[in-house]
Amino acid sequence: MSGNGVRVQRVCSSLLITIDRPRARNSVNAAVSAGLAAALDELEADTELRAGVLTGAKGTFSAGTELKAAPNGESPVIPGRGFGGPAEAERTKPLIAAVEGSALGGGLELALACDLIVAAEDATFGPPEAVRGPLAAGGGGAIRLPQRIPYHLAMEFLLTGEPVSGARAGQLGLANRVTAPGEAVAVALGLADRLARNAPLALAAVKNLVQAADGLPEADLFGVQRKELGVLMTSADAREGLTAFAERRAPRWTGK
Repeated sequence: MSGNGVRVQRVCSSLLITIDRPRARNSVNAAVSAGLAAALDELEADTELRAGVLTGAKGTFSAGTELKAAPNGESPVIPGRGFGGPAEAERTKPLIAAVEGSALGGGLELALACDLIVAAEDATFGPPEAVRGPLAAGGGGAIRLPQRIPYHLAMEFLLTGEPVSGARAGQLGLANRVTAPGEAVAVALGLADRLARNAPLALAAVKNLVQAADGLPEADLFGVQRKELGVLMTSADAREGLTAFAERRAPRWTGK
């Protein structure tokens, strides 16, 4: 699928989602946001797809919001989904950012909206909003960055606007894997394939619990956990997991 600045490709049980506007450094406009939202809907709806990988074409992840479109009133924010589609969307399946080149401003926020980040060692991460004018990282950057790395380091990022390399992002714990240049997508797809071996209901439950942990008291979290576990233990996949273990074979997950 293409035509709106977004391409999708099925790779085994993963959906590779590529922002395809290399001449505009894969910046995000309204069409790209709509394309990303549609791609995420496809990922969620297809039971054969287990994980998604988000990247940018021609060696650039994304330069963020297309600033040229803003004066015309065009917005990359989708009601209920936030910036670009992924920022505030509710998802049950893992999404992995494969970052080559620049992930700046909204590009950084797209990466932060993913569950895992794979970065080329020479990639560039940065929130330049404070440098460009009276702006703030409104696509989730100011919220998520302090949750991902220590407070003072996040504040240095946000207040100075100075970028860091993919290698440094790995050292800070912002990136899960750091690769040689040009290898981020391949490594991200390999990681997605590894996730696909696990029970999809369990992956969704982990996401729900981790996200709930950001804002609920511990006592309430255990209530959420009991609810999630109750659903898991009565599922067909729970029975399949036990049967596969007893029969010494790989489980055949259905997501039910």
